Parts: sequence; structure tokens; C-alpha cells
Amino acid sequence: MDDVVLRGPLIADGTGSPAYRADVGIKDGVISSIGDGISATRSIDADGLVLAPGFIDMHSHSDLRILAEPDHLAKVSQGVTTEVLGQDGLSYAPVNDEVLATLRGQLAGWNDDPPGFDWNWRSVGQYLDRLDQGIAVNAAYLVPQGTLRMLAVGWDDRPATEAEMLVMKNKLAKSLVEGAFGMSSGLTYTPGMYADTSELVQLCEVVGNYGGFYSPHHRSYGAGALEAYAEMVDVSKRSGCPLHLAHATMNFPVNKGKAPELLALLDDAIAGGADISLDTYPYLPGATYLSALLPSWATEGGPDSALARLSDVDIRERIREEIEEIGSDGCHGVPVDWDSIEINGVRNDHNAHLVGSSVLQSAARLGRNPADLYFDVLVDERLGTSCLMHVGHEENVQAIMKHPAHTGGSDGLLVGDRPHPRAWGTFPRYFARYVRELGVLSLEECVEHLTGRAAKRLRLTDRGLVREGFAADLVLFDAAAIADTATFDQPRQQATGIPFVFCNGVPVIDDGTATGALPGHSLRSRP
Repeated sequence: MDDVVLRGPLIADGTGSPAYRADVGIKDGVISSIGDGISATRSIDADGLVLAPGFIDMHSHSDLRILAEPDHLAKVSQGVTTEVLGQDGLSYAPVNDEVLATLRGQLAGWNDDPPGFDWNWRSVGQYLDRLDQGIAVNAAYLVPQGTLRMLAVGWDDRPATEAEMLVMKNKLAKSLVEGAFGMSSGLTYTPGMYADTSELVQLCEVVGNYGGFYSPHHRSYGAGALEAYAEMVDVSKRSGCPLHLAHATMNFPVNKGKAPELLALLDDAIAGGADISLDTYPYLPGATYLSALLPSWATEGGPDSALARLSDVDIRERIREEIEEIGSDGCHGVPVDWDSIEINGVRNDHNAHLVGSSVLQSAARLGRNPADLYFDVLVDERLGTSCLMHVGHEENVQAIMKHPAHTGGSDGLLVGDRPHPRAWGTFPRYFARYVRELGVLSLEECVEHLTGRAAKRLRLTDRGLVREGFAADLVLFDAAAIADTATFDQPRQQATGIPFVFCNGVPVIDDGTATGALPGHSLRSRP
């Protein structure tokens, strides 16, 4: 007898094939049977619901929240059963004590720095072991290239020496052996952005040799976007490493309507034998930490050096000129529009009045110059502030999500006063807006994008499909009612129309209610 049987759902199995009806049995954490006449201890009437594999979040920033709040309601409530951590070249393993202390401050705008938190790991393997102590979803990890550079080179803007390259390669190889699925980069974030193409190729050769993939946030999503994408394709070709483009958007006014040019670039490379995939989120605005807009030279040497420069009047003026008039590399080569930069999370209570307004709006209200307000906030918050960037284009979003290499990623930040709603709403929004409302994708296509296709990139042979013998990572949803309710004003809102979510056969959402169960664990690659 099975543990659970799901009676009569419409099964979208993750392959993109037409949906079909059948009962599904779950036993000992796996899909034990698909068909009729299944007996089980518990029976769930799934008539009128769609059964899909659990959604795979290919770009997540839950690295700390998944440990600090392991019930992980933001993700389980929208049907996510696996997420990929270690994104954008900056995360917390592998580290030493000094690098960890720096990262805790640098990434506070992404992940907070929880008081009393137990930082009891230093290696990737130890971090994965920590995940195995109890989490609600499964988690894979990418080795962050910027963190590797901190360990080997520090914060200097220069090429790595041969000896430093050897350190990075060895730490990368060790991390891959310990279970990482590949490497990420954040090439508009320091110090990862200081790496040249040759350095990235050498690291990706190691990744490819261990069967991993490279997931870069490349050098520009703005003025130099197409050139930046082309560089990543070149890195993949030269290294032989599969490429997965992180949050593959075409943002900022200069890229309006240019998604077809990106897709043509990728199609040409794929036709030539390149192994390329990508992920996107179904929203227009992006999100990052506020200091990311600074030019790279202004943050050389690390956070303390950056804060010292921001306290120097003459250097401030130089930074202002580059940000406002030229377009800094941190702001994707586009002169900043202060009205598009919305502060959405602060660490100090006395700055709470800035949250929810653009830098321009706050400056006008306070009678301040926008750049001066920006600099003062960075200094006062010690760079630990997050922001939204209202720079997207709907036609680009739709064109890219239709591509056959596309997967879904929330890029969701779970901290701050008003985080981007994508952290709570990405996956139901795909179905509510882009399947049901606009018809950009069919139901089966959308499920494939968010499950089977992502599992294929991760080389998961037992997840991502509704198939006998596969792990029972499953979501039941009402195709007519599934919807995101999280908004920019009220971002922490549970989705509707998702009554059941199973991770490894255990319900984490049961009849619409979170159970608090922690059946997830780390997923480890097999080089």
C-alpha cells in the first residue's frame, strides 16, 4: 500500500507532452505508481487540479534564509521544491574567516546578517552538510567566482597571477568534488568583475572537466548587453563548459525591443554545438544592493576602502560624474536615472522613511541632491542597502521566455522592508499571466520550462518529471485559479490556487496550509 494516492489529476509531466489523467501513488518519498487501482493510506481528491513536478528555481538568493527560516514559506507556497543557490558570484562558501566577515557585510542587502546566526561552515561540503540538518526544499549550490577571487587575489583590480589562478582552480575543483553543480559569476559586482575573459576561461575549463556548468551574471545588462552575452558564449566555446545565462534579460532604455538580437546570438551558438540554457523572472524591475551602482574602481580594496572614498568630497564628485553622466560599469554602462532606483530595504530604522520611494523622490522631499543622498545612505548603512531597478521591457520578457532554452528563476531576495515580489510570486505568475491571461506559453510548455528542462540542466536523473521511480517532488494546482498575490507594496503574500506541494513525498503545503515539515536536503553533483 502506498503512503498517498492523488486521485484523478491532469498530469503535466514536465516533458512538454500533452497532459493526461491518471492516479499517482507516493511511497517512501518517490513516485511509486501511475495508473488506476492504487491503494494508499491517504487519498487526496485531485480532480480538477493539475499535477506537475515541483518547480525548480534556477536562480535563488536563499543562501541564508533557507537556514534562518527553514520552513521557507516564500518558496514552498509557490510550488518550489528545488532551488539553486550560490548565485551572481557571491556567496558564503568556500571562505576563510576574513572573507566571510567581508561577505556578511557586503551581502547584507541580499541576505541580511542575522544576529546570533551560527556560521559553522567554511567549505562547500560543510555548507551542504548544514543544509542537510533540515530544510523545506532541496538545494543545489554553485561555486561563486567572486568569492574565489576574494580568497586568492583579494580586492585588487588586476589580473590574477599564475599562483593565484592555481589557488582558485584548486578551491573550485575541491568544491565541485564536494557537490557543487558548477560556478556562478557576478561580473558587475566587485571583486568578480575584475576577472578578464582569460581568467574566466581557465576556471570554466575546471568546471567543464567536472561535469558542471557556468552561470554568469555577465558584464552588462545595459549599454553593452549584447557584447557581454557574446563574451559569455565565447567563454563557453573556449572552455568547453556548458553555459547557463542568469536572469537573461535585456533591460534599460537602450535595449528596448532587442531581445531578438540576443536570441539570434544564442541560436547561432547552439546551432554550432554550444550547450546553452538561460533563466528569467516574469517581471520588469530588477533588484540588487544599492552600492552595486558604484563604478568598480570605487570599490577596489573592499568595503572599507569604498566607504573611505565615499567620505572624500573630491572622490564623490568623480563618482557622481561617472554614475550620472557617463554610466558606470556597476550600472551597466548607462547613466543612472534616479527616479528608476527605488530603495526597498535598509538596516537602520532612521532610514525607514526612504523605503518605497525612488532616490529622486526622497531627495525632492528632503530638499537634497539625489547623488548626495545616495552617497550618504551608503555610508550610513555601510553599503547594506537594497534597491529595485525599474528598467525592464515587457516585449523582451515575453520573447525570451518563449525560447526553447528557457527555464525559470526568481532571483528573489527574501529580506528588506519591501523585497521584490518575485521572491513570493515568480512561479504562479508564469501561469496566471503568461499562460492563462496572455497565452504566451501553453500549460504543458510552462511546466516543462519550470521543471524538466531545469532538471536536465542540473543533470538530475530522478527529479523534474512525473515518472515512476522519480522523487516525489510534486505540486498540485488549479490552472484556473493559480495566481501570485505578492505586489511591490505587499510583497510577502502567499500565492493562491496551490493547495498541495510535496517535497520528497512529504507535504510541505497541505490543503493550502504550510505544514512546517523539513523534508528537503542538499543535492550534490556527481562529477
